[in-house]
Amino acid sequence: QGQLVESGGGLVQAGGSLRLSCAASGRTYAMGWFRQAPGKEREFVAAISWRGLNTVYADSVKGRFTVSRDNAKNTVYLQMNSLKSEDTAVYYCAARTSGSVSSRSNEYAYWGQGTQVTVSS
Repeated sequence: QGQLVESGGGLVQAGGSLRLSCAASGRTYAMGWFRQAPGKEREFVAAISWRGLNTVYADSVKGRFTVSRDNAKNTVYLQMNSLKSEDTAVYYCAARTSGSVSSRSNEYAYWGQGTQVTVSS
């Protein structure tokens, strides 16, 4: 395991799309995406198992966001469609040392520095 570096954040209008990427410097196991809006606690967004066979999503993003991974590139993606103003937050990727998915932030050992997503209404 090593560093996690997110990219792809930015400013987008409501209804638009963004794709976040998380590049890992070493082998990764199960990966997750979390977000934190100003004045709020960090919350779970989506997670994907080591082989990509299992995914789990927060109810608030289900049907709009898709998590995927390319293990050959050590990269995990979060495709965000139909963005809403309430999706505005700093988005973090995180890595577990286990292959199974989890929505619990305390089960993730490694974290990226975060990327800002701002959705204007």
